[in-house]
Amino acid sequence: MNSLLNPEGKVMIFFTRIAYSAYLNVLWFFCCLPIVTAGASTTALFYVTLKMAKDEEGNVTKSFFRAFRQNFKKATVIWLILLALGIVLALDGYIFYHMRFENAFWAVGTAVFLVALAAYAIVMMYIFPLLARFENTVKAMFLNSIMLGMRFLLCTVAMAVIYFVMAFVIINVFTPIIIFGEGLCALLCSHLLSNIMLMCEEKAQKPEGDDMSADEEIPDAEKIPETQDAFETR
Repeated sequence: MNSLLNPEGKVMIFFTRIAYSAYLNVLWFFCCLPIVTAGASTTALFYVTLKMAKDEEGNVTKSFFRAFRQNFKKATVIWLILLALGIVLALDGYIFYHMRFENAFWAVGTAVFLVALAAYAIVMMYIFPLLARFENTVKAMFLNSIMLGMRFLLCTVAMAVIYFVMAFVIINVFTPIIIFGEGLCALLCSHLLSNIMLMCEEKAQKPEGDDMSADEEIPDAEKIPETQDAFETR
């Protein structure tokens, strides 16, 4: 019994992390309310959960709001781009749904739409964790999100399942679990992403002279002076 109540024990750490995920979900939700700040709020959320995945979270509240302030400008630009693209995709989906099976254009257009939708979902899942952990240009963030999402398909599918299951449970099974919502999803995804982020950090620290195979390179990355490329860790 003492081992179960030990604050350093695995059981208490597990329940503490679950409680933190609910608290972070509340912070995330309220910081998203103006809508335009959703990108900065999501980046701040992943900044903390990625730290939690490495047992480095420290003061959760201070870390969240510090990351919110530091990433506000770039995260807002990225979010507004994604919001605009999401609106376009929603309109396209509405059109294709109502014109289904009417002509040959529908089949081709729907195929292109589904590919674009998959790419959009991949970017949504990867870009804010990347922004939370690395410095880079907006263009490179989008390209790196796509490349990482395609390269680590198993992780991408697992994250998609996490979000789908959470949405399904909230809508169809037990609505009050929404208190965990995005906070718990971000925490679980951060554990999946931790090794990928570590790999990116290691590449960022490689000397420029080191040989790197073509499939290891991350495209259009902002060059860091002297010893780093692809990413500059925070």
